[in-house]
Amino acid sequence: MLKNLFKKPKETKIFAPANGEIVALEKVPDPVFSQKMMGEGIAIVPAEGKIVSPVDGEVIQVPETKHAIGIRSEDGMEILIHVGLETVSLKGQGFDAKVQTGDQVSVGQALLDFDLAYVKENAENIITPIVITNSSNLDKEYTMTTEKEGSAGETVIITASSQ
Repeated sequence: MLKNLFKKPKETKIFAPANGEIVALEKVPDPVFSQKMMGEGIAIVPAEGKIVSPVDGEVIQVPETKHAIGIRSEDGMEILIHVGLETVSLKGQGFDAKVQTGDQVSVGQALLDFDLAYVKENAENIITPIVITNSSNLDKEYTMTTEKEGSAGETVIITASSQ
């Protein structure tokens, strides 16, 4: 029992899936995200049309519309990267998935390319929420970065700690 007092908490780092401005999830102009109905997270305003894996894990979801990617990290966090708002209505136009469900991925690996100009013009917003969809089921504490700019695969945007 005494050795548990000195155990370091386990940490999982979630890296930026895109280059761009980092924004608090509460600032996303969609209540499903901003009110954390889907889970804890953060958002990025992408500077270019490339999404990379924020963690080592497995691709668990690539919708037909290719506007989002779901990944399960090695420690069980389910992370949704949702490119833009109302992008499901684009029906896959402007999106090119580089992975498929079941693929193993590592931090920085290409997941998705998208036509940033097309999405800017045809979607409600390009802000890209990164949400841990099972955050309420995990016994973890989430710390969001205070950085204002993120580099894909390099900047830690969320740290998840467990005892």
